[in-house]
Amino acid sequence: MKSKHFHNFGGLTAEYSDYKKSKIVILPVPFDRTSSWIRGSDRGPEAIISASAHMELYDTETGSEVYRKGIHTAGEIPAGSSRQMIGKVNRKVVKLLNDGKFVVVLGGEHTVSLGSITAHAGHFSNMCILHLDAHTDMRDSYEGNRYSHACVMARAKEITENIISVGIRSMASCELENIRRENIFYADEIRRSRDWIERVVERLSGNVYITVDVDVFDPSIMPSTGTPEPGGLTWYETIDLLRHVSGERNIVGFDVVELCPSKGAPAPDFMAARLIYKLLGFKFPIAGDSHG
Repeated sequence: MKSKHFHNFGGLTAEYSDYKKSKIVILPVPFDRTSSWIRGSDRGPEAIISASAHMELYDTETGSEVYRKGIHTAGEIPAGSSRQMIGKVNRKVVKLLNDGKFVVVLGGEHTVSLGSITAHAGHFSNMCILHLDAHTDMRDSYEGNRYSHACVMARAKEITENIISVGIRSMASCELENIRRENIFYADEIRRSRDWIERVVERLSGNVYITVDVDVFDPSIMPSTGTPEPGGLTWYETIDLLRHVSGERNIVGFDVVELCPSKGAPAPDFMAARLIYKLLGFKFPIAGDSHG
């Protein structure tokens, strides 16, 4: 790669970011309307894409260079109301899936996931959701809004009942009636378990959509998020999980949401970018080439 294009994920040149030639599409959705504490997740997609231009594109763990599959960065989904945004994301993702693309949505608040989840559920049968988050997000309504970020998984449950939540460590008692206990993997239980990853994978159906709220990570490594909670997952715990899921199930798409960039602290932005590239490498293992 001889030059960097900072508006493209990975800083990719046209050779590896052309739409027709790309297997993967990054879809930025800079939307933040319902955040209940720290705002700024609408700046998350731009921060992730900007940071990604500084990644080395050879992955040392997999020995792969997934960018060779082609990674196109689409134009941003314009803002509107929550319902309007969800509809726009859904229509765009449907088109991308029909074009044979693997879609990665960048938020934005967690509500942006709904349009993508709806599109994927309509495209893939037997689809479950792997939900990585500090919060269950199972309120039926929050502050009078059924499309608040705090309600996203309650709305997703209306699309598919099969939701497996990992890293949970904060919820309201009113959410208990909306969850299936066997599908919740609390962070404190993960800390004491040696086989939690195997048990998570056992709960997954054949096709898996992954939604990653970055507050699933411990705030010591991911402070740039709207609702940080202590006691989160580490980098390697999360990567181990994603590697196992990719090896044993079919990942059909994913999103990464709730990054609130902090001025003067680019490491969390880079971490989110690296997480995306890492998961793409698990999905599309392609041998590296030292002559790239």
